[in-house]
Amino acid sequence: MFLGGFVAKLIFVLCLCICCNACSVVTVADTAVSVVATGVKTTVKAAGAVADAVIPDGDDDEDE
Repeated sequence: MFLGGFVAKLIFVLCLCICCNACSVVTVADTAVSVVATGVKTTVKAAGAVADAVIPDGDDDEDE
């Protein structure tokens, strides 16, 4: 009887460890996606600012 209880506890602990590892993988992947998204957003904003500085928008108040 002792061996059966030990095996059941071992299986439970192993399943618990697998679940915790899965959560860790999701957290790391979410962090990586957030970092990449922030980098892309910053790059797009910088490119937009350069384009606005180089290309005139044609919004002159003197055209009346």
